[in-house]
Amino acid sequence: MCEGVMDVANFWNFNSGSLFGSNNNSGSGLSSLYGVLSDRSAIKNGSYQRLLKTYYGTAKSGSTASSEKKSNSGNMLDRIFDEKRNPKVSKDVQEANANLTQGLSNLRTSVSTLQKDDTYADSANGQSAGDKVVSAVKAFVSDYNNVVSAAKGSTLANKTAYVANMMGSTAANADKLAEIGINVDSSGKLELDETKLKSASISKVQDLFSAKDITSYGSTIASRLKFAGAAASTNTTTDSKETDNKAGTSAASLKADSKALASDELYAKIKDKDGNEKYDVNKIFATAKSFVSNYNSMFDAGESTSNSGALANLSYIREKTARNADTLKQFGIDVDNKGRLKINEDVFKQSDMSKVQAFFKDYGSSIATNASLVDYYTTTQADAANGYTSDGAYNVQGSSRYADTM
Repeated sequence: MCEGVMDVANFWNFNSGSLFGSNNNSGSGLSSLYGVLSDRSAIKNGSYQRLLKTYYGTAKSGSTASSEKKSNSGNMLDRIFDEKRNPKVSKDVQEANANLTQGLSNLRTSVSTLQKDDTYADSANGQSAGDKVVSAVKAFVSDYNNVVSAAKGSTLANKTAYVANMMGSTAANADKLAEIGINVDSSGKLELDETKLKSASISKVQDLFSAKDITSYGSTIASRLKFAGAAASTNTTTDSKETDNKAGTSAASLKADSKALASDELYAKIKDKDGNEKYDVNKIFATAKSFVSNYNSMFDAGESTSNSGALANLSYIREKTARNADTLKQFGIDVDNKGRLKINEDVFKQSDMSKVQAFFKDYGSSIATNASLVDYYTTTQADAANGYTSDGAYNVQGSSRYADTM
């Protein structure tokens, strides 16, 4: 920045006694102006700019030096305002941003390789499964570290937020990774013990990166990478907006069904013709059937969205459902390979409704929270990236009515 604006830091941080620092001879006019601008809200709403231009336009002097000073001051202000509106990005930051974008793409490829079944089988050309796995893991470690390095110098918050979350998932799986020779150092990067990897069971590596298990480490990393890529795009076409609207509508209905299945009212007993109290099984089943229908409709529409917030919460719902698949199956609700639900009426109606209620008190309430957020993100087109903290934890943003615990 040029010498004429060397005290701009004082201007923005209000650390000096005058507007531009001790070298300014403008007098009491600027001192009183400083008092007006001391409220930072003046910076945000633009009133400081109007006041400064008013000052320089009215503080006239008959001397040529004063006229030149006014002209120079006006130019200086224009440069300040232009820089604040269009901040310059250093070459280092530009390089980090480019490296991060490319690095995420490379990492998606290496994770995808580790999720493919043929990576764990001998090739027709004679390459052994063991050699293929070692090569794939080495590529993953290298690509992962490149992403971490680039993210630390990047200003792409809609990508770095998901990298932070990815690093959190890696830290949570450090013990499992260590079993196959991948260690996590203090900076969050990975170190590969190739000897230990070669001695590890191939099936252990495959399980860790399994695409069939949506709660596996590999699936979790893949989903975060998907969000990081999707976060850069926006829904601008009519089709994408219609898709989001459908996902939001289904999510809102799913939220209502989830809360109903977790409520006491739905399980209030009725009397039969003999005066015996019993559950209204038909009513409970109708609600469960609606839950399944809205669940599937939400995913049918939501999985094609580019909204990072919706994708994140759809992932959480799938993970919660996968963890509870065995219990759901006891009630006649099956989860297929795509994560969709199917309900068997006979099995459900023969289930113990007190156990159904107890299960949905927890599972249903949890699903309602994320369904509410899918509705919020698809309706408002909000970006989820700023919902992640610097350590990769998720913090619900947007509106207090959506601020349930994740």
